[in-house]
Amino acid sequence: MNVAIIGAGLIGRSWAIVFARAGHRVAVWDSDAGAVQTARAAIEHALVDLERFGLLDEEPHLVLQRIHPAATLNEAIADAEYVQESTAERVDVKRVVFAQMDATAAPGCILASSTSTIPASAISADLPGRHRCLVAHPVNPPHIVPLVEISPAPWTAPDVVSRTRELQEQVGQVPILVKREVPGFVVNRLQAALLMEAWRLVGEDYCTVEDLDKCLKDGLGLRWAFMGPFETIDLNAPGGLADYARRYGPVFHEALRGIQHEPWDDAVIARVEGQRRAVLDQSQLGARGAWRDRRLMALIAHKRAMQRSEPE
Repeated sequence: MNVAIIGAGLIGRSWAIVFARAGHRVAVWDSDAGAVQTARAAIEHALVDLERFGLLDEEPHLVLQRIHPAATLNEAIADAEYVQESTAERVDVKRVVFAQMDATAAPGCILASSTSTIPASAISADLPGRHRCLVAHPVNPPHIVPLVEISPAPWTAPDVVSRTRELQEQVGQVPILVKREVPGFVVNRLQAALLMEAWRLVGEDYCTVEDLDKCLKDGLGLRWAFMGPFETIDLNAPGGLADYARRYGPVFHEALRGIQHEPWDDAVIARVEGQRRAVLDQSQLGARGAWRDRRLMALIAHKRAMQRSEPE
């Protein structure tokens, strides 16, 4: 099928890989023509890495051949059956882009946004084709991390939701349905809850930034890489989840009773930033991001190998 990517930044170019490696033709447009060329070089590099970790079923250049630049937004979506918008995280920008897409795209074309904070209703309320609009929020970078949150507006047609879910599954993503709109969707709310407590523990000097990170990467995160929190606690008490809840629920409630998670003020931000920069210099952030992507690819490759050798 024909897929259009609107916005060629980090998320847009990652989405282009997702759809192209699944065999679809992908048109990419950005208001900054230079961003599309930059994206193509980054995509080529990412495809080589994916092949190195065994996460491509064909040679990188064959995938790259399915991705092509579009001169205008209208050209990008002229033949599209699905559009993934990944422009600036501003509601005013997205409303303008969605209005243009809705006026141009074929009637059966799905219009999806990658937004991580803006509900579909805020983007599509005034559009004639609002029934075909929804959010398909990825986890960065989507060509490596497969989860996608499908969050429809109250007026999004059920068929649009089901077709989006089917497409995401077909291209190798793992879609979940956000049954009704909630600020931040589901993933970011889970992340926010953990981050708020992490900032509080460091801000009140219970532990350092580095030790807090170890709690996840060398502790909870090892289990969470292949089990969610409910499955984790189901296996952590002799009688399963209900037994766990009865044993530890009161302790957890008491530990967090009355705690107010204050805004991150300049003083605590400076302290946490200082501790992080002592570990990783600002100039090394890009290289560390590439390291993260390689680690994620190795983890995904390992999980796939385990699924093949040991059915869940």
